[in-house]
Amino acid sequence: MPDSNSYDYIIVGAGSAGCVLANRLSEDKDTRVLILEAGKWDRHPWLKLPLKFRDLSEDSRFNWGYDSQPEPKLDNRSIHIPRGKVIGGSSSINGMIYSRGHPTDYDHWRQLGLSGWSYNDVLPYFKRSEGHHGGDSEFHGGGGPLQVTRGDDHSKVHDAYLSAGKAAGHPVTRDLNGAMHEGFGAAEYTIGGGMRSSTARAFLKPAMARLNLTIETEAPATRVVFENGRAAGVEYRQRGKVLTARANREVILSGGAFNSPQLLLLSGIGPADELAAHGITPVVEAANVGRNLQDHISVLVGYKALDLGQFDSELRLDRLTMAVLNWAFFRKGYLTTLPVGAISYVRTRPDLARPDIEFLMTRMAPDAHIWFPGFKKAKDSFLGCRVILLHPESRGTVTLKSTDPTDKPNIFHEYLAVENDLVTFREGVKAARRVYAENPIAEMTDGELYPGPDTKSDDDIDAYIRDTASTIFHPAGTCRMGPDAEAVVDGELRVNGVSGLRVVDASVMPTVIGGHTNAPTIMIAEKAADFILGKASPAPIEAALEI
Repeated sequence: MPDSNSYDYIIVGAGSAGCVLANRLSEDKDTRVLILEAGKWDRHPWLKLPLKFRDLSEDSRFNWGYDSQPEPKLDNRSIHIPRGKVIGGSSSINGMIYSRGHPTDYDHWRQLGLSGWSYNDVLPYFKRSEGHHGGDSEFHGGGGPLQVTRGDDHSKVHDAYLSAGKAAGHPVTRDLNGAMHEGFGAAEYTIGGGMRSSTARAFLKPAMARLNLTIETEAPATRVVFENGRAAGVEYRQRGKVLTARANREVILSGGAFNSPQLLLLSGIGPADELAAHGITPVVEAANVGRNLQDHISVLVGYKALDLGQFDSELRLDRLTMAVLNWAFFRKGYLTTLPVGAISYVRTRPDLARPDIEFLMTRMAPDAHIWFPGFKKAKDSFLGCRVILLHPESRGTVTLKSTDPTDKPNIFHEYLAVENDLVTFREGVKAARRVYAENPIAEMTDGELYPGPDTKSDDDIDAYIRDTASTIFHPAGTCRMGPDAEAVVDGELRVNGVSGLRVVDASVMPTVIGGHTNAPTIMIAEKAADFILGKASPAPIEAALEI
């Protein structure tokens, strides 16, 4: 390969992890870094507007639009899976919830033999990336590039929801990313200055002035090139040409839970039978590449609300137009936040060690639309929550559809394949209903819309789940890290069986955390940067937790 296209590090994927790595690895001006992104730049203003997130997941300009294979336990439905198609990856189109998960999620990783991945070990990395609205503290970082702000925690609805949760027997906490990681509390968002704080905006844009950082967009990688068992570079396509870039030190895959295993398979690392079926010359037989797929799915529990002046009323065309102008000129107004005032992490059984269900409270109906008197009627006010299964036991797969790198992989989640997942999900729906039956939130509603009053028995609830459950976009686990030889990567995220190659993204999670995956993926990238650069890890923080 020609030295004229030579770099120290090549990062494949400018998403939640890749943007962090590009920033941290290029801090040394003598280190040359190339980041390859299959999507385009994130210049469209809608990508900056927080409340626009509802539309981004259906917009082909910004979303790759993956779909799962038919899921047998979800009535053979194919589940739509949004994935970011721009710089910043899915952090540029996601719901912006900043949630780290429960401390025991990471302690479980440590119990699996992953030294250095306990909660106390990873907390310094969460703090490093975070520019928290409350400044620096035991649990938060105030000087990091990722802006984290608090949701609406003073509204009548918010207070009523927390009171109802307490009445239903759940704790209330001031900070779900602080000392108490369960119960009912205010949501936190990756929003700053009235705009989405994607990893592109927080990490990549500040590093773009560095002459040692090269960013190539619309440049999908086609394979990792190996020389004598070492990752020596990456082949990619751009503007109709097949190009190759050399990596003098390392190649780092940050394509996410679908694309990182896909690229490993295309490069000859994966199950022997799958490689042989596609005529791919094996480099390393790795049976677990593309296995262990996990994801969070949810269903809606919702009610017709009494007139509370909710988000739906603000979707009147003239009001919305003024709100857009207010945001465009001043970065102010209700478009700078989300209709999610609170989140809740609850245990469906008191004997559990950690929460197994999340409630994502919402004040916007799923079919909310722009309206105007005389032309289109407004939707009724709405209150409800998404009920989310946090720790699925079911495991899926990602496999090749063909050897064409532009072909989307086959994604088969096998949602609810393990019966206990359905049982837990059902109990989560019941728990949500109990909350909304408590005052003062019950006094604000007038009839259940989802699942509806006719959904009464366990069989009824199960049928509703199978008919309506959908992803909340947290795929993980397909390049599992572990201390064992069967793991795809080791505890420092190096791909087993070759040298000079790592995977750094949500695919390395051995088990998906019980929260939202963007913050943990950023943490993983922060920690990986220290591994790659040979830096010592910061001292663990012995946090005063209330568990």
